[in-house]
Amino acid sequence: MKEAPSYLFVYGTLLDKQNEFGAYLNAKCSFYAEGKFKGRLYDIGEYPGAVSDADSAYYVHGKVFLINDQDNVLKQLDYYEGFAADQAQPNLFIRESIAIETGNESVMCWVYLYNLPVSGLSLIKSGRYLL
Repeated sequence: MKEAPSYLFVYGTLLDKQNEFGAYLNAKCSFYAEGKFKGRLYDIGEYPGAVSDADSAYYVHGKVFLINDQDNVLKQLDYYEGFAADQAQPNLFIRESIAIETGNESVMCWVYLYNLPVSGLSLIKSGRYLL
């Protein structure tokens, strides 16, 4: 398994190059591979939220990017995802390092996971948001 977190897995609005932060991601990172992890993807309204669950029958699908300037990129994306001590607590999303399946390998990636209760949210069974 490749050591990471110079890798980032995205599954939601960051995949949209028309989104300001999606454009930033594409300018500062290089596409590496399509990927997925066991978990559930929920429709939160204007964006999705993923929950990692090794026992899930579902996968969350997205893309793996190689981060070229990790400290600065993660600082910007943490702001976008509302992940920081000075953001509303508990944070809407948390950033964790998890294993992402890319077909022929497993890559440790940073991923923003939903951090609030999911009861009442609609499950996106396909595990795909914008792909």
